[in-house]
Amino acid sequence: MEHNSDQRYQPKSYVEISTPEWVKNAILYELNIRQFSEQGTFKAVEEQLPRLKKLGIDIIWLMPIHPIGELHRKGSLGSYYSVKNYFEVNPEFGTEEDFRNLVKAIHDEGMFVILDWVANHTSWDNHLVTEHPEWYRRSRKDTFQSTRWRDYDDIIELDYSYPELRRYMTDALKYWVKEFDIDGYRCDIASFVPIDFWENARAELDRLKPVFMLAEGEDRDLHRRAFDATYNWTLWNILHQIAVNHYSVKTLTEAYLAEHVSVFPKDALRMNFIDNHDKNSWEGTPLSNFGEAIDAATIFTFTMDGIPLVYNGQEAGLNQSLEFFEKDPVSWQDHSNEKLYAAIFDLKHRNQALWNGRFGGEIVRIMNDKMDQVISFVREKNDHKVLVFINLSKDHVLAQFDTSFDKGSYKNLFLGNEQKVGDTLIMEMEPWDYVVLHYTPEN
Repeated sequence: MEHNSDQRYQPKSYVEISTPEWVKNAILYELNIRQFSEQGTFKAVEEQLPRLKKLGIDIIWLMPIHPIGELHRKGSLGSYYSVKNYFEVNPEFGTEEDFRNLVKAIHDEGMFVILDWVANHTSWDNHLVTEHPEWYRRSRKDTFQSTRWRDYDDIIELDYSYPELRRYMTDALKYWVKEFDIDGYRCDIASFVPIDFWENARAELDRLKPVFMLAEGEDRDLHRRAFDATYNWTLWNILHQIAVNHYSVKTLTEAYLAEHVSVFPKDALRMNFIDNHDKNSWEGTPLSNFGEAIDAATIFTFTMDGIPLVYNGQEAGLNQSLEFFEKDPVSWQDHSNEKLYAAIFDLKHRNQALWNGRFGGEIVRIMNDKMDQVISFVREKNDHKVLVFINLSKDHVLAQFDTSFDKGSYKNLFLGNEQKVGDTLIMEMEPWDYVVLHYTPEN
C-alpha cells in the first residue's frame, strides 16, 4: 500500500462555540456608569457615544445595571455586584426606557453592548432569599454565607445544585437579550459557578442571537462551550513586574508567551488590559502600576493576540482610583492617550494581522540580541503584516533584529514614514521605547 506522507492528523477544534463575526477586530470598553459622568445616568452615557465611536470602541461593557441591595450595604451607594433584582434596572441610573434607548443608541452608532452579570451571589435582600432560601449556600452554622474565603459581607452565595435556580438564572440572562436586544455578557467570577451552567446558558442564548461572552476567569475550559474570552490576569501581573521591579523580558517570553501559544487555542480570546475596575479601585492607577512603562505596556497589550480592553477614563490619562461604593466621577481631560489609542485601534480595524483570535495572525517571535530587555514579534494574515519592537526596560539599548523573514517596505505607525526592512534591522531605543511597522494593503 502506498503511503501518503502529506496526510496529517487534523485534531477537532477545542473550541466548539462560534464567536460572532463582529468581534473579529473589536475593542472593548468597560463603562462604570456611576463614575462615567457627574450625572451617573444612562442618558449621560448616551451623550458620549459619538466620542467613544470616534476613539475606535466597538463593544461597550456596562458594569451591573441592576438595583443594589440595601441590607449590609457597603458605603452609601453600595456595590454593583450586590444584586437585589435581576429583572430590574438601578433607579440611580434611570428607567427601563432610558436603558432601552441607550442600547438602541449604541447599536445606531454601529457598536455592541454587553451587560455585567453576577450569577454567583445576590444581596441579602434579594427577593430570592425569602422566596427560595434553599437556593443559597449555608455555613456550618446553617446561616447564609458570603463568597467562601473572601470577606464580601454584603452578598450571599447561591447553590447551583438546584435545577430550579439554574432555570431561573438562565431565563434572567435570556430576558435582557429578548427584551432589550443586548449582545452578550461579562460574567463576574465565572469560575465560581459550575461550568455546565454556563455551557447550557450559552447554547440557549445563541438560539436567540449570536452573543459575545466574557468570563472573569482564566480557565482554558471556559472557552470550550461557554465563553469567547477570558481575563488575562497573568499578562497584567508579568507586565507589572517588568515595569515596577524590572524583571527580565524573558519572564514575558518564556514564562508567559511560550505557554500562551501552546496551551490556549487560537480561537480562545484572552482579554488584555492595563486597567479595569478591580485593578483601579483596589490596586492603584495605571500610572502608579506601570510608571514610565505605561505606554510600552499598553502597546504590547493592544498589539499582541487577544481582545484589548479600555477602562473608562484611561483615554483621559485616568490617574485616580475611583471609589467603589460612593460617587467619584472620572476627571475628564484632553490627554495624549486618546491619540495613541485611536492610532492603534484604527490600525487594528484595518490590518487583519491584528484581528482577534482566529480572525487574526499568530504572534511569532522576531529574534534579537537584547532578549532580556526587548520584545519583538510579527503578526501576519492575508498579506497584512505588523512588526512590533518594544524596549521593556529602563535602559537605552542598541538592538539588532533578525528580520530576514520579514524583508519589505513598511509604514511606521507613529512617525508616518516609510521604512525599508532588510535581513537585519538595527535600532537605538530609548527606555520604554516602541516601534510599530505595518503593511496594510489598500482596500
